[in-house]
Order: sequence, then C-alpha cells, then structure tokens
Amino acid sequence: QVQLVESGGGLVQPGGSLRLSCAASVRIFSISTMGWYRQAPGKQRELVAAITDAGRSNYVDSVKGRFTISRDNAMWYLQMNSLKPEDTAVYYCFARIDLLNFWGQGTQVTVSS
Repeated sequence: QVQLVESGGGLVQPGGSLRLSCAASVRIFSISTMGWYRQAPGKQRELVAAITDAGRSNYVDSVKGRFTISRDNAMWYLQMNSLKPEDTAVYYCFARIDLLNFWGQGTQVTVSS
C-alpha cells in the first residue's frame, strides 16, 4: 500500500510564501510522475504542478513564475511564492505508479489578509 504524507499548509498573507512537502512510503524510482493538485470550494480539482522521473516539470498557467516543484529522494516539494487569495485551496500531493494515482490527505492553504 502506497502512502503519501504531506505537510506545510497554513494561513499566509497575500504576497507571502509557503512550502508544501510530500513524503512517499515507496522508493522514488517506482514513481513515474509526482506533483500537486488543488481544489478550491465550489471548483474542480486542478493540476498545479508535476514533475516526472526524468525531471521534466509543468505548471498550470496561473502559477507559472511563482511556484516551483522539486524532488529529493522519496520526497517532493512545492515552493509557493507571491501567493494570491485565488491560490486558496486544499492541496493534494499525488504519485503515479504503474498508471495508478495515489493521493496524500490534503493540506489547507489559505491566502488572506
């Protein structure tokens, strides 16, 4: 059973920064793609950022230049800078293994003054 544990959410003012972390219970070489989705109230879940085992990353347009995804051993991170109120959502990390997606428990990010 693959388990993902994420941390790092919280309340931050507009313009502030947060870093999300996700730890996997499996070896990272078994994960083809890892990343983060988010879901705001009343909206569909959207892919925020992902990085492949080859190191290629992609971002949703609304976070390009502000968010950075990285990986290190069995963990990956989402550095979020210049946060905006519209970034408020529950953020879920995911890992794709053998065409299956596994999910973290979600962490709340609230951007508000």
